[in-house]
Amino acid sequence: MSWVLGVDSGGSGLRFALGSTASDGTAGVTTVAATASAEPLRTGPSGIDAGQLLARLLPAVDALLAQAGVDADAGSGPGVLSAVAIGAAGMATLGDGLRAELPAALGHSLGVRRLVLAADAVTAYAGALGQRPGAVVAAGTGMIALGTDLTGWQRADGWGHLLGDCGGGAWIGRAGLEAAMRAHDGRRGGSPALLSRMEEVFGPAPELPGLLYPRTDRPAVLASFAPEVARCAAGDPIAAGIVSTAARHIAEAAAAVCPPSGACEVALTGGLFGLGDPLLVPLRAELAGQLPHATTVSAAADPLGGALLIAGALAGDALRLPHDARLLNVLTEQDG
Repeated sequence: MSWVLGVDSGGSGLRFALGSTASDGTAGVTTVAATASAEPLRTGPSGIDAGQLLARLLPAVDALLAQAGVDADAGSGPGVLSAVAIGAAGMATLGDGLRAELPAALGHSLGVRRLVLAADAVTAYAGALGQRPGAVVAAGTGMIALGTDLTGWQRADGWGHLLGDCGGGAWIGRAGLEAAMRAHDGRRGGSPALLSRMEEVFGPAPELPGLLYPRTDRPAVLASFAPEVARCAAGDPIAAGIVSTAARHIAEAAAAVCPPSGACEVALTGGLFGLGDPLLVPLRAELAGQLPHATTVSAAADPLGGALLIAGALAGDALRLPHDARLLNVLTEQDG
């Protein structure tokens, strides 16, 4: 039996899970204990702050091993953890610092010799579909689609709220706020219903730019209005059109990453799909039209579960998901 650690880092903070697995990696991973830290990681010139991650991870490991009944004196000892998998938002573009510093640091402090650093979309994929071919759409504030035939990864969108994330929460919220401002101005395409909801949430329309533009968390603020757009969709054609367009964008991203041959399973994961029927009904129709050969399936687990699955597979030399320098990077202390 081996101990493995999964880590999920995102905008809402850090989550850690300790699991146990058979040494040959064939029996899957059993979650033994979990903990969380609400503060998200900082980013700097070299990307995600490796020192801050390490400062959070080490006490979390000690606490989790203690919960599991491992001798506290051995909690951070060499070799206790057979493998660690860390999934982080921004890993693909902001992960250079982690890739450079963590292997040696974890090897020194925890005796870890097997480490995966993965984009959060990859851990979302592993949680949703495990290690089989298919496609996953992860949508919350942003939106990214990731697919694989187990020989390589195909990515669509996930480019942030200024360049993409089309159909995600920030996209829906921004479109809804634009329609509200159009109604305030008396321009075509405006929605009085969305204007009313906007002013209830944010206050008078002329004050919205001053409230929104200085915020460093603008994507989250925009996404906070997406549920209002969905609620208005039943009786407002402008709101309904925004949500329908979002569904089309999401389906287009899924179609772009589905393996081209054979049947394709598509899993939907993330908080955006909690909007329910206003989004899911048009999305099912779009997926049926754009991907008639695909089957939509429920995600088996969340990204933290995906990180734990990857760590267990790595510990047992059973990791079949494709290695990728930025999306799924397998590192050892010797790699530096």
